[in-house]
Amino acid sequence: MQEILTDIIVALPAFLLAIILHELAHGYAAHRLGDDTAQRAGRLTMSPVAHLDVVGSLCFILTTVLPPHKSFGWAKPVPVVVTNLRNPRRDDILVSLAGVAANLAQAIVWAVLFRVAVMSAHTTGPGLAVTLARFCLIGVQVNIVLMVFNLLPIPPLDGSHVAVRLLGITDPYAVTRAAPLGFIVLFALISFHGFDALWGAVADPIIRALIGL
Repeated sequence: MQEILTDIIVALPAFLLAIILHELAHGYAAHRLGDDTAQRAGRLTMSPVAHLDVVGSLCFILTTVLPPHKSFGWAKPVPVVVTNLRNPRRDDILVSLAGVAANLAQAIVWAVLFRVAVMSAHTTGPGLAVTLARFCLIGVQVNIVLMVFNLLPIPPLDGSHVAVRLLGITDPYAVTRAAPLGFIVLFALISFHGFDALWGAVADPIIRALIGL
């Protein structure tokens, strides 16, 4: 039990930062592209209270303690009114990919810090270096798993917005209409460990490549 609590405590800061910056990126991109809904809703903030989702946070705890121990969850989606965007088809893709890009950028920063921690072992001592490296590695893992997860073309994930627009579907609310079915699919995959193969085939190679920088 103590080891499980330690894993959650260590992973929680990285998870909070990952989802907050992910949602901020969505909101900021939407604001720059013509929709100020997120700003008016008070979502362009670093406060975790504004972004936390109860179910997404619970999912984070469960995926941290259960095999394959790839922590992921989700925040409260930033409200975006697609019809307010200057070019709805193009800008919906850009807003969706902004969150994914934020996770990739964070993963790269964590990977660089991981290498710094490893190389500093001779000055900080092996104990502190291992602790710092572990924390940074979790930062890489959380962000890459979130990135891969959000790229899935399952509503309401970011990848579904990209897929819908690339397919030429012009209904601005297509993803919203399909979201209830998408949630059922997601929970089924989570419940039956349907993402395990995805983590092994996609997320793990990216993580290994990053920490090998």
